[in-house]
Amino acid sequence: MIEKILIANRGEIALRIIRTCREMGIRSVAVYSDVDRDALHTRSADEAYHIGESNPQKSYLNMDKLISVAKEAKCQAIHPGYGFLAENHLFAEKCQVENFIFIGPNPDELKLVGDKIAARNTVRDAGAPIIPGMTAKANKPQDFDKATENIGFPVIVKASMGGGGKGMRIVRNKKGLAQAIELGRREALSAFGDDTVYIEKYIEEPRHVEFQVLADNYGNAIHLFERECSIQRRYQKIIEESPSCALDEGLRRRMGEIAIKIIKVCAYTNAGTVEFLLDKNKDFYFLEVNARIQVEHPVTELVTNVDLVKEQIMIASGNKLSYKQEEMHQNGHAIEARIYAEDPDNNFIPSPGKIKYLIEPSGPGIRLDSGIYEGFEIPVFYDPLISKLVVWGTDRNVAISRMKRALDEYKIVGIKTILRLLSSIMEDKRFIKGDFSTHFLDSFEIKETELDEEKIAAIAALCEKIVSKKSLISQEPSKKENLWKIIGRENALR
Repeated sequence: MIEKILIANRGEIALRIIRTCREMGIRSVAVYSDVDRDALHTRSADEAYHIGESNPQKSYLNMDKLISVAKEAKCQAIHPGYGFLAENHLFAEKCQVENFIFIGPNPDELKLVGDKIAARNTVRDAGAPIIPGMTAKANKPQDFDKATENIGFPVIVKASMGGGGKGMRIVRNKKGLAQAIELGRREALSAFGDDTVYIEKYIEEPRHVEFQVLADNYGNAIHLFERECSIQRRYQKIIEESPSCALDEGLRRRMGEIAIKIIKVCAYTNAGTVEFLLDKNKDFYFLEVNARIQVEHPVTELVTNVDLVKEQIMIASGNKLSYKQEEMHQNGHAIEARIYAEDPDNNFIPSPGKIKYLIEPSGPGIRLDSGIYEGFEIPVFYDPLISKLVVWGTDRNVAISRMKRALDEYKIVGIKTILRLLSSIMEDKRFIKGDFSTHFLDSFEIKETELDEEKIAAIAALCEKIVSKKSLISQEPSKKENLWKIIGRENALR
């Protein structure tokens, strides 16, 4: 059994992995850049090592430095989390060469599913439904022209070696094709170091539904049902839930069976996600395999009661799967809202800065995976995801009500966040009804509030500090009036 793991990541996912390590009696080793010296994951791990400058190229993406620390700390395994080097087959290969267990798929598996064209061809040969598109890398403009003649417009340009919306362009006619390919190539090269792009038929108004899978090294594979991930902005998910209200039992069973078939034909091991697009006619098409633990994995954990990180470690340690498919059941409904430090009023640009005041939600059915605290400085160097608010309810209506309450409790002062956007989505009739697609946010308007809640929270935070110092109010603590009520009266809220 693995006794010591280096976590090659930061923020909430590093903390998430640390917690499971602690429960399993495994020592955890954190790494941190200059700007993350006081981060929670650095404080929480059994050991922490500085790995370089704040620029991720000099720290969290520095393979040699990570391997060096793993050697120094005498680790047996490396967990990459998500992002950074999680799906980099060269890093997995380097771990293998240096005799470290890479907690994830092996290098060949990563290379196969990481190449979107190769993955499409592999699953097509296995009989899985794929979206019509290119089956080989294009070397000339004529190759793209020929492909569009075969599949017809509209099409979508995609990066072959990456995801997350990078390099993606929708093209509705031949006139815009050349420019879309050029822009897609540039963005793909910048993001993934490879400018290969391909095109496939663009599906109008689809839903994005993915299946969580686990596979061991002995040929066993199971799925842990689906996650509905259609609420996206710029191809990035912001709300995920399980079960999906778009699936009946028959469709769920068929998609799950295909997901397992895809995993087996790719000879895939460890945790991963098979992603599909679901059209208006309830026909589904293979999209890609995400070869890592997903940001939204807590949704699955809440409805199945399975610790996915623990299963990753067990599989990497050489154990067989802990569960059989018939033992998997969905219980209740879970929803996750990603909290981004972004400014909704300024085209969602990142909003770095110091968190001056923080109130986090709690109570029945609430889970918060967070990497922040009051006084923490949100850096400019990394993804602006700062926490994940996850709720569980006996059914979808209960889960939505619980999410509304939790979002209302969540107060963050000092930076801009998308909390107001998330609250507006929970109030939207289409969302409540379950009638949405990946284009839900294209014309969505954030619900306006009569008062600036961030300013109200800031005032409350200031009053809290004043009262704590007894500089203005000298009442006994037991006689103090609720500060939110004071502020509310001042703003004619009550």
